[in-house]
Amino acid sequence: MGRDEVFLKPVTRTSDFAFDGEVAEAFDDMAVRSIPFYLEQQRMVAELAARFWTPGSEIYDLGCATGTTLIGLAKAVGGARIIGYDNSPAMLRSAEEKIRAAGLSGRIETRLVDLEEDLSTATLPNAGVAVMCWTMQFIRPMRRDHLVQWIYRGLRDHGVLIVTEKILAAHRSMNAVFIDCYYAMKQRQGYADSEIRRKREALENVLIPYRTDELVELFRRGGFPVVEPFFQWYNFAGILCVKEPGRRGRG
Repeated sequence: MGRDEVFLKPVTRTSDFAFDGEVAEAFDDMAVRSIPFYLEQQRMVAELAARFWTPGSEIYDLGCATGTTLIGLAKAVGGARIIGYDNSPAMLRSAEEKIRAAGLSGRIETRLVDLEEDLSTATLPNAGVAVMCWTMQFIRPMRRDHLVQWIYRGLRDHGVLIVTEKILAAHRSMNAVFIDCYYAMKQRQGYADSEIRRKREALENVLIPYRTDELVELFRRGGFPVVEPFFQWYNFAGILCVKEPGRRGRG
């Protein structure tokens, strides 16, 4: 994997952000340098998955990217079979290379699935845990309720959905403060102001974050009776959703 220089030159990209081959090559470095407490959030996700996983059930990573979360889950939850869904062939190729290098091909499977398309042909068989790391923010808002309901129906009783997301602050003035703090973090990671600006412009119509309360309501509408934030750093958050027996998702 290479260093993230995707937005270093003005002519590098002229369109909306896409998870293509160029991004896949630099994605691991991009994630570590662009997502605050990235490794700690990965550790927390794996820890929660291990705590709530039921032996005999499967773990799904929805939007598995280059496989970092898949590998972390496999190491944290011994014996679990883990399946990753992603809609980018380039990202899945990178994931499969990393999985083979880690010697985990026998426990981890990847599948090309677009979470924004008709999910009637995609299922979550025997799902005990579903993970979405910085994925919901890339789903069109009009499709998010349908996706959450699909996940809820696919989970076994007592199953969990673990989500990490970029978020908006509840108050506009605080949102500006949090974004400034986030850009300062990216500068500390070696990104130039021009790189930060170009990436922000490329993501403008692609990454659409919600406030934490909007996310909580989204998951409750989908059927989850237990929705608990477990992490926040300025404009990034983690949320744990638990399915109880006897409850059915709507829609």
